[in-house]
Amino acid sequence: MTTSREPSRPFGRTLCAMITPFTPSGTLDLDGAGRLAEHLVARGCDGLVLNGTTGESPTTTDAEKAELVTAVRDAVGDRARLVTGVGSSDTRHTVELALAAEKAGADGVLVVTPYYSRPPQEAVEAHLRAVADASGLPVMLYDIPGRTGTRIEPETMLRLAGHPRIVAVKDCSYDFLGTQKVLARTDLAYYAGCDEHVLALYAVGAAGCVSTVANAVPGHIAAILDAFDAGDTARATGLQLRATPLIEAMTGAGLPGTVTAKALLARLGLPAGPVRAPLLPAGREPADGLLARYEELLAV
Repeated sequence: MTTSREPSRPFGRTLCAMITPFTPSGTLDLDGAGRLAEHLVARGCDGLVLNGTTGESPTTTDAEKAELVTAVRDAVGDRARLVTGVGSSDTRHTVELALAAEKAGADGVLVVTPYYSRPPQEAVEAHLRAVADASGLPVMLYDIPGRTGTRIEPETMLRLAGHPRIVAVKDCSYDFLGTQKVLARTDLAYYAGCDEHVLALYAVGAAGCVSTVANAVPGHIAAILDAFDAGDTARATGLQLRATPLIEAMTGAGLPGTVTAKALLARLGLPAGPVRAPLLPAGREPADGLLARYEELLAV
């Protein structure tokens, strides 16, 4: 049993759940993706998660997913670790995506539990092991039962921690006790997947975060963790609380984070483009509110 830990960071510390830029006509904007990735890395992100929830993975093709990884790798080189989502509701398809990710130049894969079919824990474990066995890439498990309908239970997580390529977890479980149980008993690198938990999870041994809000304020998210690492917990707390209005506007106000992130990035003149159906763009009023929260954060 692990009683104290200096967290390993297999994929970096401050990861952005990057949006997938599209052109005005809705096609993949690889040039924009490269420019956005450069922007994020230059401002404090040492890892990028591509083709995840915020990256609109349900509506991008397999070819687009691989092309995005290659384009971002070309843009940032080895200055950031690249993790790409390969989750699907089909084990065979997920394995194919993992192999394609390895070929495209990813450093790791993000694997969500199969959705809609709601498999029992034995099947969830078998699915995740099959994907981890399929390629040479390390795996970040993605525990987000609010979207998939099925979580990775702590006991299942404890068993999966023994797999040599399962090294990390993106935690959106909203089960802080369950997370701490796994942190206390394994060497899995936990990453806060909900921006309101960035500091709280880091304080109990997480490796870092996978942040949606970092699309807009990468430097601020990095500064929260910098302050904690420097032992200035009061400053870290202040920075986390200062970000709360923007976190709420981007992730807790009824619109998906993809929609709010793209609306705000568009206002900031950064690559974004439209969202793909069935998502709809943010209206003018929400976009105005997002920009106001952003400006308030930077003004303090």
